[in-house]
Amino acid sequence: MARYLVTLSATALTAALLSAALPTQAQDLVDFRVSSTDEDLTETLKDSSALLEAAREKTQEPGDLFAAALSEYGRMVGALYAQGHYSPVVHVLVDGREAASIPALDAPAQIRQVIVTVDPGPTFLFSRAAIGPLATGTELPEGFATGQVAQSDLVVESVTAATKAWRDLGHAKAGVAAQKIVANHPAQTLAADIAMDPGPRLRFGPLSVEGIQRMKERRVRKIAGLPEGEVFSPEELDRAADRLRRTGVFSSVSMIESETIQSPDLLPITAMLVEQKPRHYSLGAELSSLEGAKLTGEWTHRNLLGGAERLTFSGEILNIGAATGGTDYGLEVTLDRPATFTPDTTLGLKFGIGRLNEEDFTADLAVAGVSLSHYFSPKLSGSLGIEYEYGKFDISGTEITLKHLALPIGLTWDSRDEPLDATKGFYVDGEIKPFKGFGVTASGLRAVVDARAYRGFGEDARFVVAGRVQAGAIFGADPLTTPQDDLFYTGGGGSVRGQPYQSLGATDASGAALGMGGTEFMAGSLELRAKITQKIGLVGFVDAGQVSMDGGGSDWHAGAGLGARYDTGFGPIRLDVATPVGGDTGDGVQFYIGIGQAF
Repeated sequence: MARYLVTLSATALTAALLSAALPTQAQDLVDFRVSSTDEDLTETLKDSSALLEAAREKTQEPGDLFAAALSEYGRMVGALYAQGHYSPVVHVLVDGREAASIPALDAPAQIRQVIVTVDPGPTFLFSRAAIGPLATGTELPEGFATGQVAQSDLVVESVTAATKAWRDLGHAKAGVAAQKIVANHPAQTLAADIAMDPGPRLRFGPLSVEGIQRMKERRVRKIAGLPEGEVFSPEELDRAADRLRRTGVFSSVSMIESETIQSPDLLPITAMLVEQKPRHYSLGAELSSLEGAKLTGEWTHRNLLGGAERLTFSGEILNIGAATGGTDYGLEVTLDRPATFTPDTTLGLKFGIGRLNEEDFTADLAVAGVSLSHYFSPKLSGSLGIEYEYGKFDISGTEITLKHLALPIGLTWDSRDEPLDATKGFYVDGEIKPFKGFGVTASGLRAVVDARAYRGFGEDARFVVAGRVQAGAIFGADPLTTPQDDLFYTGGGGSVRGQPYQSLGATDASGAALGMGGTEFMAGSLELRAKITQKIGLVGFVDAGQVSMDGGGSDWHAGAGLGARYDTGFGPIRLDVATPVGGDTGDGVQFYIGIGQAF
């Protein structure tokens, strides 16, 4: 029998953190018994069981099962400490023998059944819960108080909160100076006394760089932007690491605080870096019944000149075999240099050419520009650029050349938990683009916004409601002399599924199509996503969109359908089947295949 009547140590408390959330069904190999009427506690113990986990995974190897049996004691005790039970009795019988009593060299060659019995014992309460000194503003967990259930996690969380508060004030070496944690078994109480040592208030010292091969050390320091000489801040240290990761040059970034303090109060930092291979390429494909196939490719050099300069060639071929229009082509070259002017500012250069074969027009396009993008925070970024755009359009047999200088200004706020498969948060991307036309080209302003929100509910966000609103408008410009690719359409996988690609443009007062895009548009989408298994999900959706010209009457259409998702680990494979449910721009069933959620 393994009986645990102990004075707690830091190691025992730490063991309480090792529980993992796992399903609770197992095969007959393991008989799991808990002497408690508390169903939540029983489920917690089952979720923590190494043997039930092995049974679910259909483990048959005796050595693996025996190792799981030996680890079962620690897992059960850790889970029970976390719930305030400090005098448990745990038995793990391997074919009738206590696992803890079986010598390692006499491990069974065959295991027929393992019986686990757990008597949690009584729930202990805090007889004392003291920690200090505390920094101003420290927020301890509410349960860490005399008379409350003495969950071991509360002790650990209190130490973590106290340490974090001191570090946030610049005391980088804050930690536990002494601790006395004693379980009184007759009284069924736990006394916890923890003395904190804030240590001195420190400033950032010099940044050392290790592990680089092609990167220049000077550029690493510039990109990291660590404020040497300023008061130590964990947030600034994290931001420095994020800046280095954001370059894409490194597969691993660690900011290591020195163990020693440099006189008088400087804390040296070491950036431990591992570089990725400098060259990278990717390929992508999507398929739609009406829009045809879309092929994309990208080649990138992550570190062109040794300063994390990112050179990218990207190309795409769209609408291959589309039911309307023709095949579109595009090629773009970009060069981005991080840490230009400030550590959070990237300078970008781009040049692109393309060919559009749309139902209403064809066009040969070219664009050249320079931009600055800035990260205000991990979630908020903005950009400012200047671009020269050239287009040679053929509109119903009439050729026209349109040229203008544009000043795009963008802002993005992204709080999603996972960009390719979000379960919570929101995303807002907006751009205004004043443009000055040359020759016959109109001048004006183009504005667009794309807003998305996600809300998960149920266990592990099994269900997710996702919504999207897109809108755009052109102000002060004659539509006939505005570049036609700047006008608005809806229809297709990016706006209204179930309707043909760009099937809704501007219409006149009678509802007849004008053969061109509109100056205003709005589109909305609503999805309900459900996980059927860990890998497979189903989606129900409805989309709608409308387009108008110069603030006049608008026409609209809508589509709805069902979709399936298969989680690949880097993003779900998407299959959507949709049909029109409003408007007169399409009929029949359409399907769409791609990677990632629709939005």
